This record gives sequence, structure tokens and C-alpha cells, in this order.
Amino acid sequence: MAAKGFRASALRALYRIFPFELSGDCPVPPSSDNIRISCVINFFGRLDLLAGILYSLAGQTMPRDLFEVIMVEDRGGTDDGRRCAEDFSSSLQIRYIPLDRNFGKMGYSRNTGLVASRGEIVLFLDDDTVILQPDFLETLYATFSSSRSIDAVVPHGTASFALIDGRYDYHDPYFMTSRCTAYRRSVLAELSGFVSDFVGQEDVEFVTRFNIAGKCAVNCSELAYFHPPMLVPNLRKPKAVGYSFYRLRSRYPFLIWLLLIINCSRHAPLSIFPVRRFREQGRFGLGFLAGVIEGMRGGASQSYS
Repeated sequence: MAAKGFRASALRALYRIFPFELSGDCPVPPSSDNIRISCVINFFGRLDLLAGILYSLAGQTMPRDLFEVIMVEDRGGTDDGRRCAEDFSSSLQIRYIPLDRNFGKMGYSRNTGLVASRGEIVLFLDDDTVILQPDFLETLYATFSSSRSIDAVVPHGTASFALIDGRYDYHDPYFMTSRCTAYRRSVLAELSGFVSDFVGQEDVEFVTRFNIAGKCAVNCSELAYFHPPMLVPNLRKPKAVGYSFYRLRSRYPFLIWLLLIINCSRHAPLSIFPVRRFREQGRFGLGFLAGVIEGMRGGASQSYS
């Protein structure tokens, strides 16, 4: 927590010296229809996983007229994805949106769901996120209602399975990630959502601007979710992510951009460690750096979706 606070303070200090536009690429419409929470799920295929998070949302104690589910499917959508939305339409306020373009761009996909949402609070979820608490949404809304100064709520994250050599958990259980983080709509509107061109870790870029703007996120131990740990079978995804961050060079002042690149690649040395989870983090860092270098050399990004 101390390191995270130091990085946020350093970013704000640099921003005072090198100010820049903190807007993303999404004009966020106001909330409507008295919806308290919009649950935005971005996915492609993997209906067995998606059904799990939809069942958990269908079992929530919050009244159905107070929350909605926005399903955004990549690559123009699938018949199975549409049928899945139809199957849950009797138990959830649900809207299915096939992504029309920019396939594989998670920033654009998140923004698509954000524009379609109507809630005061927007909860971003992955299709393989697992929520077991039936009062998750009610507790989430009560946490926001406890103080107008709260701009985001971060639940406690835990790895949803173990590896052979022991439990593999997140290096930070309160990491602000789109696999399960909720934001007040007014803040998403003020910061204009995500950068659309991002292939992955669009949430890290958004949180950078969130922190620079001095917004307040609270960790909530009463809320819990599970998610598979980060595994890096090849470097294609981290290279694409690194390339996305390289392209921020045209939007960010150089020193802030450099600090962000260093922060995102800081785990690269861990690739030499024998512990599995360290190696995975290290491989991602190495791939990320490779993507940045590819951008500097004039290469093109690759989608991993």
C-alpha cells in the first residue's frame, strides 16, 4: 500500500509540473431510469464461464429493477452469446451488444458497455470473475452511499484455483482492475472513460488518470471475488499491451509516460525466479517491454482477443 501511495503521489507531483488532458475517449451519458448499478461484462465465447457470473447476478438480493447487466461480446458477437442473454432475460435486466468494430481492443469494448449503461454506479466484470455473495450489489451500493467522497470501490480479490506447487494468489488483493472494480458514474464521465485503442490493461491506464485527478478509491474487505491467476503461456498478449502503452507517448508528457512504462514492466526481473507465480509476472513484464520496444522500432500491434 505504501508503494502504491508513493506512485500516486509521484504522478500527481509530475502532473502539476507537466499538466495534460486527462480525458479518455468515451462521452459518458448521464444515468437514467433509476438504475443504481450497471454490471458491464466484456467477453467472447466461453459461455460456460459467462453463465457462472450471470447466475451469481441473478441470485442477488438487490431488486431486479435497480440494477442491469450489459453484455458486450467481441468480434461481432456469436449466436451462442445472444442465446445466453435471452436465457437470462427473465431473471435479469440484460442487454446484449455485439462489438461492431475495433475487435480485440478492450478499451473500446469497455467504452461500448459504458455508453450503453444507465446506472449511478458502474461495476466492470470479466466473464471468468466469480462472485459468491448474494448481497454483493447491495453492499457495494451501501458502501458508495456511505460517503459522497468515494469515487471507486475495490473488492478483495483472490485466485480461484491453485497450482501444483501451492496456492497462487494475486500479488495485490486490492488491485483496481476491470475484472471487478466499481466506479461512480460521475467520475467515469469526468475522465471520459477508457482509451479506446488499448488492447489490454486499459484499466491500468484509466487508474493512472484516476489517481492523477486525485480521486478516492476505497478497499472493501466485505466484498470478495475470485478470478483465475495471471498465466502467460506466450508473449503475444503482453507485447500487444506494451505496444498500447507505447502509443500513450502522444498523449502523456514524457516523464509521466516513462514512469508508467517503468511501473508496468517492473516485474520483468522476476522471470529468473524459480517460483511459478514470479515467473508468470516476470514473463508478462518481459513481453510488455518487448511491445514497447517494438513500438519504438515502428512495429505494429497485435490483437490477442
